[in-house]
Amino acid sequence: MSERKNLCVLVALHPVDAALAERLGTDEAQHAAERHAKRIERAIMMQGGQILFSSPEQTVAGFERSDAAVHAAGEALERLQALPPLQGLRQTVRIGLHYGGVDTDTAEPGGEGPTIARQIAHLGGSGQALISGTAVMLLGGGARQLVGAQPLSGPPWSRVGTPVHAIGQRSGLLTSVPAAARLSSRLRLRHQQEVVFVEELRPVLLLGRELANDITIMDPRASRQHARIERRPEGFVLFDQSTNGTFVAIEGRPECFVREERMLLDGPGRIGCGFSSTEVERDLVFFDIV
Repeated sequence: MSERKNLCVLVALHPVDAALAERLGTDEAQHAAERHAKRIERAIMMQGGQILFSSPEQTVAGFERSDAAVHAAGEALERLQALPPLQGLRQTVRIGLHYGGVDTDTAEPGGEGPTIARQIAHLGGSGQALISGTAVMLLGGGARQLVGAQPLSGPPWSRVGTPVHAIGQRSGLLTSVPAAARLSSRLRLRHQQEVVFVEELRPVLLLGRELANDITIMDPRASRQHARIERRPEGFVLFDQSTNGTFVAIEGRPECFVREERMLLDGPGRIGCGFSSTEVERDLVFFDIV
């Protein structure tokens, strides 16, 4: 009997680009596609997603929460945009998201979730991430800011059977969340007996062993200037700049390891600077959005 569960499914299509293959050769174009696939997988794992299927042509992942899937899609696009073009050309990547049933006991997952997510991805343009209205309805405020307020219109989108919205700043679409609501949120951090906030008046907070940091971590595994947290339009973002990396556990998700990369802090959780956030450790940093 097929095992079926409801997930927010992310489908990333990254076939070997024909234009790249013609200009660079098949092997080089294949390498470009594989490099893009690895960056997509990394973004998925950082947001607690599970790789359900991967091939040279596509990556399929499942998320318990639609918010995490949206953040993974946005992170993947930013990672891919950071790659330099190859002789003026870029690898084609399209991303689609939909919340629905998934059959997980087959080699390639089936069900409504992957089917509609794949259909949406095929309809999008290269470098674009799209999400179904079904998944949008399940988003919290932080992730909702990354989704266009109005669904896309036109014959291709009407055939999907659900409204389709664009994800990410590249869409140029406005959020439906009022600016005042975005400005009112603060990230509260607790370290031992100290409580500090990342907010409009203090948009950047520093963590590390040096006493000059806003939060001083005494553990020897922490770097002197270990990490920083910035208040950005997309939310509160942690940037690791350490030797041993930063461990982040957001409530309800597996722990993520961040090294010389960044991660969105979109829920209550814990930070370990150079050590696991699961350790019973006096230098753990606890955070939540208030």
